[in-house]
Amino acid sequence: MNILLESRSRDRPYWLVAVFLLAGAFVALAVVDGRYALIFQVLVQGLWITVTVAVIAFALAASLGLLLALASRARWVWLRQCARFYIEVVRGLPALVILLYVTFVGTPAALAVYQWAFGAWIANGLLPDILVRDVSNTARGIIALALAYSAFLAEVFRAGLESVGRDQIEAAQVLGLSRWLCFRLVIWPQALRRILPVLGNDFIAMVKDSSLVSVLGVNDITQLGKLHASSSFMTVETYNVVAVLYLMLTISLSLVLRRLERHMGNKYR
Repeated sequence: MNILLESRSRDRPYWLVAVFLLAGAFVALAVVDGRYALIFQVLVQGLWITVTVAVIAFALAASLGLLLALASRARWVWLRQCARFYIEVVRGLPALVILLYVTFVGTPAALAVYQWAFGAWIANGLLPDILVRDVSNTARGIIALALAYSAFLAEVFRAGLESVGRDQIEAAQVLGLSRWLCFRLVIWPQALRRILPVLGNDFIAMVKDSSLVSVLGVNDITQLGKLHASSSFMTVETYNVVAVLYLMLTISLSLVLRRLERHMGNKYR
């Protein structure tokens, strides 16, 4: 009994109490020092951009990562090799390099290919004439982050899919389930439950790495913080608020993801 009580005592979220105390101290500081309240009002305008970039980029990365994971386990050798080539190359490049490459090299090259391949259709008005300047830096940043994270998520999905025992797959096939039904009803629920913590960590990492789009001039939290710090010379105060905003996002997401993990654990127990 004493051991059980000690275990529960260790599991209490004392760290969360410390976070709330830190948040309370920041609120008190904002009330006493009006500069913090003003900076917060300025930077919170970039909160929507940060969340939008992170959510869309992660959704695209997860979709592409799942396709890559399935391709890496396909029966065709050439498809497995193509998926492995993409995963290894992208994982070997820094996210910032991918961001700059997609923005200044990939986007112009892709649109040049689009103009060359569909020039006749564009001339007849069947397809829109898209120029480089028509693609916003926000869209380029989202595509770059999605490509950068898709390779890592592909490995996460592959590990989750391979963790399901072969005997369960064979049992499902004996029952007459098709490959799609076997994947949807047997493999995917178990794989998702096992990789959910890793996916949650990657999503939190995506929220933080979304700050990279600030190098393109996208007005997210980091970019607005840089602009405000350079114009007001309140560097310490501004970056304190930037740090607090990112902590608010990441800690809130951590709590939500923990609850989701417990829910899915109870659901498939």
